[in-house]
Amino acid sequence: MILHTLIDYDVLRVIWWALLGFLLLAFALTDGFDLGSGMLLPFVARTDLERRVVINTVGPVWEGNQVWLILGGGAIFAAWPPLYAVSFSGFYLAMFAILFALILRPVGFKYRSKREDPRWRASWDWALFVGGFVPSLIFGVAMGNVLLGVPFRLNDDLRIFYDGSFLGLLSPFALLCGLVSVAMLTMQGACWLVMKTRGPVAERARAYGSVAALATLVLFALGGVALSAWVDGYRITSIIDTLATSNPLRKTAELAPGAWFDNYHAHPWLMAAPAAGLAGAALALALLRLRREVGALLASSLSIAGIVVAVGVSIFPFLLPSSADPRASLTVWDASSSHMTLFIMLVSVVIFVPIIVLYTAWVYRVLWGKVDEKSVEDPHNHAY
Repeated sequence: MILHTLIDYDVLRVIWWALLGFLLLAFALTDGFDLGSGMLLPFVARTDLERRVVINTVGPVWEGNQVWLILGGGAIFAAWPPLYAVSFSGFYLAMFAILFALILRPVGFKYRSKREDPRWRASWDWALFVGGFVPSLIFGVAMGNVLLGVPFRLNDDLRIFYDGSFLGLLSPFALLCGLVSVAMLTMQGACWLVMKTRGPVAERARAYGSVAALATLVLFALGGVALSAWVDGYRITSIIDTLATSNPLRKTAELAPGAWFDNYHAHPWLMAAPAAGLAGAALALALLRLRREVGALLASSLSIAGIVVAVGVSIFPFLLPSSADPRASLTVWDASSSHMTLFIMLVSVVIFVPIIVLYTAWVYRVLWGKVDEKSVEDPHNHAY
């Protein structure tokens, strides 16, 4: 019963902050190329057979990739209950739109080939596009709203009140963040298709991927400029007990210009994260043009990792700032589950996450290689 004391409460909180970032990053890297391939489907593939090739590059792995999203949601629910309550309640319509779009993907995969009618198949192709575009955009818009602050407040009993609206989430800066997300996941999807296909599909994916990589580079840089010039950040202005039980109202916080850059000023080496976001996109662009397929996907993944980590370290220790009452902002130190709960879940993570990683690596090893028209037409392959 006292094993949880082997790791201090504040250390456990930081570990779970890092684990949440790992799960979200794993989702962005793996399911990211699924979403990107869906967005590119109507454009890189012009015949029915070419579109079947694109679908079959992600068909065997998309369900496994989406496990990371489920694990991320579960981690938020178990490790950061207030964060789960605010985000899944305040962003209800946005979450519903994401779920609706994600449901379109398996339905599209399964139903597209049920009929030979070209209009039927074209309709499902555009449904797969929606299933990729809508989550990519909304995830980015959500990140933008985290940086802006979310209009929620807490009463003395820690009851949550959300004062915002769905349309209120669509500010210019949040939409810019949404475009960064769309661009980087399109880049990831294009690099995946270049690596997994041949011929015209790969060449078109290379062209679209080059544009997406350039857009990622420009939009991410523009987002950094906007964050420094027009978006105020949040800063804790009181002493906070990192070992105390969770209660966001014990601290004070303020909205302050440039506060999101405090961590970079205190620890300049953290600039490696946004630098990786920019350098990865530039390198992906170059490697796509040089026809280095695997290298381009790795560079694209580096860019995504840099962008995601840059946001995480910028807002640390905040998890979800409150624009309605900065004091109610949720942080790593005051929005977690109990010491015991975090420890028990960490033990489970240490056991099961490596198994998931090893199994996922094995699946990708088995499925390594290109998908072509001949393999899709082979009746023994059970292709989509």
